[in-house]
Amino acid sequence: MTGVTLPSKASTRPTAPMLLAWYDRHHRELPWRISPAAAKRGVRPDPYHIWMSEVMLQQTTVAAVKAYFAKFIARWPTVRDLAEAPTEDVMAAWAGLGYYARARNLKKCAEAVAFDHGGVFPDTEEGLRALPGIGDYTSAAVAAIAFNRPSAVMDGNVERVISRLFAIEAPLPGSKPQMKAKVAELTPTDRPGDFAQAMMDLGATICTPKRPACALCPFNGACLALATDEPERFPVKAAKKAKPVRLGAAFIAVDRDGNILLRKRVESGLLGGMTEVPTTEWTSRQDGETGTEAAPFPAEWQAAGAISHVFTHFELRLSIFRVGPIDRPSVNHGFWVPVTELDGQALPTVMKKAIAAAIPTAFPTPKG
Repeated sequence: MTGVTLPSKASTRPTAPMLLAWYDRHHRELPWRISPAAAKRGVRPDPYHIWMSEVMLQQTTVAAVKAYFAKFIARWPTVRDLAEAPTEDVMAAWAGLGYYARARNLKKCAEAVAFDHGGVFPDTEEGLRALPGIGDYTSAAVAAIAFNRPSAVMDGNVERVISRLFAIEAPLPGSKPQMKAKVAELTPTDRPGDFAQAMMDLGATICTPKRPACALCPFNGACLALATDEPERFPVKAAKKAKPVRLGAAFIAVDRDGNILLRKRVESGLLGGMTEVPTTEWTSRQDGETGTEAAPFPAEWQAAGAISHVFTHFELRLSIFRVGPIDRPSVNHGFWVPVTELDGQALPTVMKKAIAAAIPTAFPTPKG
């Protein structure tokens, strides 16, 4: 490992062994992870599991991902199983996890690995980055964790640790190259996968956004932000722009047999390929109609409240209208599904909110 520049007001130099010693004792137990003890016994990570977890973890918490990961691995134990699965089934299993382009890319990547690479994941950053849906972060993470390549892995937790350790004043996202260079300096050629996971664990459990537990941090003697007594000021972030608000309407139609009208969104774009109730033509850039003039068919539509949902780049506010029970009308697009079977559909969270506004019992909350 190359020498790391010592922070001017810290008492020691940060090193990988400091962190790895802490990780050996305090690592998180995660269903896709091989523990340090198991690694010493020669157990190797499953690249399929590492890739799956890293895709799911993008912009999603570990707590939320655990159940989805278990469900996917139980249903599709190998990358070939996932590659051969109907896309609709994969999208339905992903529903609720958000950022649905990840699910489409997950399927495309599985197909590429299974059919173009004989079911074997490439073992380098370059090879992984050539796969559909895999960018700089995921390629580095899989290369390091699954194949022990000395790749500089950068997620939000790592950014926070590095920005504090070196008191990086330049705001994100512009400071990312500087941070990555520091991570590359610190990353050891021995145990780079454990080092990457240790950095993530440190940020998730010790170097937290608020009230970090600096007294327990293996880097506390080397941290410049701690030396100046202001760790929570880092990472410095550029001022956020206010998210635009978009308007639209959603229509909940129920027939006399208790079926609800649904339709499938186009494959490309926001929520591509997911299932929805009829809704107006809102996008991240423009409002849709907000009244019953845009309903999918003429009927005595009744207002059923409104919902809001925050996407990455905008907030959506939908007026909800309901009709039913009615004789099933003729519609050009769509299909009818029993309200009791909605959990099997690829409904994104915003559509579940819309349905629940009109039918509060559509998604009962589990007891206990």
